[in-house]
Amino acid sequence: MDTSKNVIDLRSDTVTRPTAAMREAMARAEVGDDVLGDEPTVMALQEKAANLLGKEGAVYVPSGTMANLCSIRSQTSHGDEIIAHNESHFYFYETGAFAAIAGCSVRFVSGHRGLFNADDIDPLVRPAQIHFPRTRLVVIENTHNRGGGSIWPVEQVAAVAERAHALGLRVHMDGARLMNACIALGVEPTAYTQHVDTVSMCFSKGLGAPVGSIVAADRETIEKVHRLRKMFGGTMRQSGIIAAGAIYALDHHVQRLAEDHANAKRFAAKIARVPGISLNAAEVETNMVFFDVDPQWGTGRQFTRRLEREGVRMFDTGPQRLRAVFHLDVSAAQTDRAAEIIGRVMQGSAVA
Repeated sequence: MDTSKNVIDLRSDTVTRPTAAMREAMARAEVGDDVLGDEPTVMALQEKAANLLGKEGAVYVPSGTMANLCSIRSQTSHGDEIIAHNESHFYFYETGAFAAIAGCSVRFVSGHRGLFNADDIDPLVRPAQIHFPRTRLVVIENTHNRGGGSIWPVEQVAAVAERAHALGLRVHMDGARLMNACIALGVEPTAYTQHVDTVSMCFSKGLGAPVGSIVAADRETIEKVHRLRKMFGGTMRQSGIIAAGAIYALDHHVQRLAEDHANAKRFAAKIARVPGISLNAAEVETNMVFFDVDPQWGTGRQFTRRLEREGVRMFDTGPQRLRAVFHLDVSAAQTDRAAEIIGRVMQGSAVA
């Protein structure tokens, strides 16, 4: 596949490339040895993130998968059980690490677009008997990927966390795209994070840095996370080079997430009018657009292949479903062109 500037890559916001200014900041980064604890740029990032997220400490890790795993493992023991939505990212896309490494099982909540309520938790908590796993952790994903980039209302997070804590449970927020939710609602991250025990956040998605995520929590939990990062092979040496990209992202790429949200809504409104496309444009809240293609135009996988030949890249997420994700490398003009290409492809011959 041609990766020239003519290609509109809507597969994910992870495909963003560092801007020239971010590359300059990375090149100028002061570095040390993070394994030995004297990496000044990593330490600066961790302090900055802890302050942003309202926690006592933070640990920089290579990926969102490791961030979630460290958060889960630091708050559970082998044989414990997690309560989470049945479309959760850590369950679908993180290679079963919650089971293979953290040694946990999951009990599922179902709810519209990845959300659930406090009352949904009570019946899922196991009795304190030797026959059952110990219910230990509730996981909230905000924004929710498979929910369509859906946003948790702050008051709903507060209610779920309050109920979980009353039941003796800990709460983790998979906040890979937390800043998307905050920008969309116009709230500070602490509006959410004050209610949860641990929070992870990615720098390599909409924020546009090349590598890394953060875990933030109370001091005792962060000490566990720091040890787990080493155990899982995530401790790096002169990682200030990439941490500088994350710092730059926090300083310069947060407010601009509103542009991605606007482009996603613009795109949704345009393709919703195309015959053969099914989507609820009103449900597009952040930078993701999920839509379905009529089977007469083939499966979702076949349709993505047709789009790719026209210079638009997307992922299929179901038999007829596609996902488009908007990010800093996609302009408003490219958004319009992608919608026009979809319209043109839909005017072609249906699959026999």
